[in-house]
Amino acid sequence: MRSKVRPPVLLVVLGVLLVVGVPTAWLLTRPGTSDGPPVAEVVATPDEAGSGGSSGVPLPPVTTRPATPQVVAAPPAPTRLAVPALGIDAAVDAVGVEPDGNMTIPEDVSRVGWYRFGPAPGAPEGSAVLAGHVDDAEQGLGAMSPLAEASVGDRVQVTDESGGSTTWQVVAREEFGKESVPLADLFARTGPPRLVLITCGGPFLADIRSYEDNVVVIAEPV
Repeated sequence: MRSKVRPPVLLVVLGVLLVVGVPTAWLLTRPGTSDGPPVAEVVATPDEAGSGGSSGVPLPPVTTRPATPQVVAAPPAPTRLAVPALGIDAAVDAVGVEPDGNMTIPEDVSRVGWYRFGPAPGAPEGSAVLAGHVDDAEQGLGAMSPLAEASVGDRVQVTDESGGSTTWQVVAREEFGKESVPLADLFARTGPPRLVLITCGGPFLADIRSYEDNVVVIAEPV
């Protein structure tokens, strides 16, 4: 039974902390913690792949750019996320950063946040990051709560503000302890185009009012 006095959920993706009340039923019978290859292997750069992948949270690599770089129009902002196999169909809001440096997440758990300081879905390179709440005491389950059931091969569709859409296919799902989420890799602005979906997972820790893990799903363009 859900408590009616729990405070609203706060999902902090960059700090990777989700604060809620008691765990919801889907977590009590949650599926396996991963599907497909390890996320670190999927998002590794060629150099990292040859040395077993990255560890910790490395600083972004230093890159050089032409003295007069060409101006490339950015893809339109995403406005809707759909994963038919999971029953996910949610509005997407462009979000930024909180004063404490953490990624902003929409308070409405039926909506998903897109990290607007990174690539948009459909950009020629880099990871587009979308994250959302798993649940809330008053609002119930969040739009991203089914993410723990994602399977390799599931199709993901992102609609943008121009009315266009991009289609993606899940290639990996993994559950990380909050201290071990490879944030630098997941928020990469270079490398192959990817879609990164994040929510909370794992058992609920009542003493710190937080779920123990984060569920990360990686999808690649179809």
